[in-house]
Amino acid sequence: MAVRAEIHARLEAAFAPERLEVIDESESHRGHAGWREGGETHFRVVIRAPAFEGMGRVARHRAVHAAIGPELVGRIHALAIDVAG
Repeated sequence: MAVRAEIHARLEAAFAPERLEVIDESESHRGHAGWREGGETHFRVVIRAPAFEGMGRVARHRAVHAAIGPELVGRIHALAIDVAG
């Protein structure tokens, strides 16, 4: 399964979000640190879910990282997160 699809599936399962976008921005980082042929190195996640209500920014980011899992996070170079409840 593609990394983008894995991230999407894990976040969907963990948070049942009202809005979820997982954007592979790897191509715009060509030649930069962490980039590799074939992409799937730099991602942006936009997620809106009631599960994040009442959580601070750091707690929301930690929850997203936990849901994605350390193995999958370790396979990518950069993850930008835009999260709200």
